[in-house]
Amino acid sequence: MVDKIQMTDISKSFPGVKALDNVSLSLRSGEVMILLGENGAGKSTLMKILAGVYQADSGEIFYKGKKIEIQNTHDAERCGIYMIYQELNLVPDLSVSENLFLGRELKKRGGFVDFKEMNRRTREILKELNVHIEPTDLVRNLSVAQCQMVEISRALLVKAEVIIMDEPTAAITNQETEELFKQIHRLTKEGVSILYISHRLQEVMEIGDRIFVMRDGMYIDTVEARSTDQDELIRMMVGREIGDLYPKETVKQGEEILRVEGIGSADAVSDVSFSVHAGEILGFAGLMGAGRTELMRLIAGADKKTSGEIYIKGNKVSIHSPKDSIKHKIAFITEDRKLTGIIAGMPIYLNVTLSSLGKFHKFGFLDTVKEKRDTEKYVKELNIKTPGINTDIATLSGGNQQKVILARWLSTEADLIIMDEPTRGIDVGAKREIYMLMNELVKNGKAVILISSDLPEVLGMSDKIAVMAGGKITGTLMRDEADQVAVMRLATKDIVL
Repeated sequence: MVDKIQMTDISKSFPGVKALDNVSLSLRSGEVMILLGENGAGKSTLMKILAGVYQADSGEIFYKGKKIEIQNTHDAERCGIYMIYQELNLVPDLSVSENLFLGRELKKRGGFVDFKEMNRRTREILKELNVHIEPTDLVRNLSVAQCQMVEISRALLVKAEVIIMDEPTAAITNQETEELFKQIHRLTKEGVSILYISHRLQEVMEIGDRIFVMRDGMYIDTVEARSTDQDELIRMMVGREIGDLYPKETVKQGEEILRVEGIGSADAVSDVSFSVHAGEILGFAGLMGAGRTELMRLIAGADKKTSGEIYIKGNKVSIHSPKDSIKHKIAFITEDRKLTGIIAGMPIYLNVTLSSLGKFHKFGFLDTVKEKRDTEKYVKELNIKTPGINTDIATLSGGNQQKVILARWLSTEADLIIMDEPTRGIDVGAKREIYMLMNELVKNGKAVILISSDLPEVLGMSDKIAVMAGGKITGTLMRDEADQVAVMRLATKDIVL
C-alpha cells in the first residue's frame, strides 16, 4: 500500500541555525502520527514545509506516490493538506461561516457574497462535528475549544485528507480534549490522516498510532505507540535520562510576601482571599473560566479590582497598573507569550531588559553593554538556545521564548513571581528546567504562584493548592492531602457540568 505522504531527505536552514537535517517521514492513510521532540527539534518547521509555509532547501515530497511541489499554503490545500496552528489562525471579528469561507467565498449571480448558502453549509459541517455553535456567531465570542472545532470545520470544507495539528490541547480542558479526540477518531475512520504535534506524553500514548521522534533537527526513530512507554520516549527526545519530572524540593517558609483580602472584579472574580509566603509555591487549579488568570491580573494591576485589599509583606499597597506591581516587586508571567509576552521584532537582550530598564541607566543613557552582559548571564543560566542575544526573539522556539520571558522578570529582582501556564507548549526537558528554576527561586526566599491546567504539574510542584470555580476559591489543599480526585471535586463544586 502506498503511503499517503512521504517526505524524503528534507533539509532547512535559517540564519545561524540548521533547523532540519535530511529528515524523512512517511504517513499512512487513516493514522494518527505524533511528532515528538524538544522545543527547537524541528517538528513545526517540518510541518510548515508540508503545509507550504516554508520551502525546503532540499528534499522531496510525495502524495499518494506522486511527487508534488508545495510552494505555498494554497498548493498544500489543493493537495488536501491543511494545518491547524497552535496560535489559531482565525479572524476574531468575522463570523464562523465567514472564517470558514475566507478566501473562498461563495458568490451569487452578480458577484455578491452568498451568505445564506455559506451559513447553510457551515451549519451542516458543524452538525457533522457535533459542535453546538451558530454559523453567525462571532469568533471572538467562542472558547478556545470551539475555535479548534472551527479550524477542523475549515479543514473538512477544503476536503483535507491530511490534517496537521500543532499542540491542539494546549489551552483546552480535559472534557474538551476528550471531544477533540472523538472527532480525531471519527476522521481517521474515514481515511483522514492526522499529524499531531504535542508535548503531553500521556495524551501521546492515548491518541497516537505511531510516534515520530526528532532531536536537534534530526530524525531519531519511529515507534508504535502501544509498544513504547514514556521513559523510552523521553530518552529518545532528550538523548539522556531526564530524572524525576517534578523535582519538588521542600523549603522552609519565611515571611508573608503577599496577602489579598476580599478581592473582586466586576464580572470574573468574587471575594477571594489568600496568602503566600517566602519559600512557598502556591498552585492554583481549576477548570477553564474558573477565574484564575483574572484574579492574577487584578493583583498585577492589569485589570481593575472593584473590591478588596492587597498587602505586600504586611503593608497595604495600591496597585492600579503593571508599573505599580513591578514597583512592589511582583512579576507576572502571562499565559499568552505571543500576545502579551514577547516583543516580536526586537532582539533577545531588549526583551530581557524591558521591565527593568532603570537598572541600566548610566548618566542619563542606557548602558547597552550592561544590558547585554546581564542577558548573556540569563541565556547561560536558563540554557536558552539561540545564535546570539541580538537574535529576533520571534525566531526562537516556543520554549526558548518562554525562557526569555522568565529572564525578563528575574531581571526585575521580584519577590513574588506569578507564573500563568509557564510550561504550555514546552517540551519535557525545558519543563524540568523551569521546575528546577522554581525550586531555586523559593530557596532564595522568593514566593511563587503557579497557575496551570496541567493537574499533574500543579500536584507535583506545589506546597499548597488553591482551587477555584466560578470566580471563587472553593477550597485549599496541602500537598500531602491533594490528589486529582480532591482537586476536581473542588473545581466542579457548585458547577453543573
